[in-house]
Amino acid sequence: MTRAHSHRLRIVIAALVLFGLSLAVFAPGYVEYDSVGQYEQALTGQYDDWHPPIMARLWSLFVHHGAGPMLALQLAAWWLGLGALAAGIVDRRPRGALLVLAVGLVPPWLGWQVAILKDAQMTGAALAAVGIIGWWRLRDRRVPPGGWVAAGVLLAYAALVRANAIFAIAPLVALLVAERWRGRIAITIALTLATLALAPLVNHRLLGAASSGVARTQALYDLAGIAVRVPYDDRLGLSPTEVAEIRAKECVKPFFWDPLGDETRCGTLLKRFETVPPGQLYARLAPAILHHPIAYAEQRLAHVNSTWRLWVPSHWPNANPPEASEPNDDHLGTPGQVALAWQRMATPWVDWPVMWPVVWLVLGAGGLAVTRGNGLAGALFGSAIGLEASFLVISVASDFRYHLWAIIACALGLILAKPWRGDRRIVWATGAVLLMVLIVGTVARLTLPVSPQSYQGMLG
Repeated sequence: MTRAHSHRLRIVIAALVLFGLSLAVFAPGYVEYDSVGQYEQALTGQYDDWHPPIMARLWSLFVHHGAGPMLALQLAAWWLGLGALAAGIVDRRPRGALLVLAVGLVPPWLGWQVAILKDAQMTGAALAAVGIIGWWRLRDRRVPPGGWVAAGVLLAYAALVRANAIFAIAPLVALLVAERWRGRIAITIALTLATLALAPLVNHRLLGAASSGVARTQALYDLAGIAVRVPYDDRLGLSPTEVAEIRAKECVKPFFWDPLGDETRCGTLLKRFETVPPGQLYARLAPAILHHPIAYAEQRLAHVNSTWRLWVPSHWPNANPPEASEPNDDHLGTPGQVALAWQRMATPWVDWPVMWPVVWLVLGAGGLAVTRGNGLAGALFGSAIGLEASFLVISVASDFRYHLWAIIACALGLILAKPWRGDRRIVWATGAVLLMVLIVGTVARLTLPVSPQSYQGMLG
């Protein structure tokens, strides 16, 4: 056995051990409110599209075994991807290989990967696909057809398991298969448009999911956000009474759309829109943006600031990984005391820059500029930037877990490419922007009053 093979074998063994340990510690996985709903769909065979039906359909294959099999899939994909990338560089960069594995052990990141959620499913599938491709490419070898097929299946699943995942998957694929920017842009646009057009057909006709009205949320959120920021405009489709009550009850929250959908808060105000086709709402939103661009920009930037976690107080909610499963009648349990200790260890990380998506956005943009989108690292940076950019127009909630893939992709890109050794002008510019972000974010966390720490508190 050569020295290189020996190093790779050690990495493979280490990844298998880490997979086994994480599975033993976190079994049967944490189920959240969303997880319970999807599990019950898998049990009953009645699916809707509020959450990705492809995940519930997958769960239905082993539904009578609870959440354990889904946790095993998420962790297997997680450690497969990280292990393959680490093994691909270990003969040339042993310390870099260890850093790749260390990414999988960052407490809050692993803490979210063991929650049975679409975000962890997407991250695992995309990471496994990148690992498969990286196994060959990082050793300067061509990816065989079987490797591309396996990666393609995983990326297709990743694209379907989150509504905005295609904005990460399309640029990832484009940067992996095309060398020129013209081709990369064309592939990104084509894949994005094709997925957005075909996903509803796949969800409703192939996977048998009923329409839940989820497609209306983005349009209603932004229409209401514009309406409360401008003098009354009947072209927005809201009545004067509705706008007045939305203002009075403070129904529009930068943190999330939920007050507008919760009947205990403001949901009854917009109940009449439940029968309005989503296309009609977006037909109102498009001209509303043209007529009120400043109000729309204020609406979106307020939300983006919340979800990117820049000017927010300390302990901004929904960043801590779960410490217990959602109470349920389906016998879905919760991991034990060792897992709980791990999750609590993640709590102090929440206010550190490693948990601010905006920090990784800056690092990803700098990395993409330095690599010019080339290599596996360039594709990872492009994927992260594509996903984060999508939040400018498509996002209604500020949960940290939505950014898990982008952060993992950026962290791995930094390890693989070491972009700080690249073009000094780009490196210094990135550093200056990063320093500004760190100062602004730190001042906010030191000066702003702490927000409510419960869902009901944020809702109110």
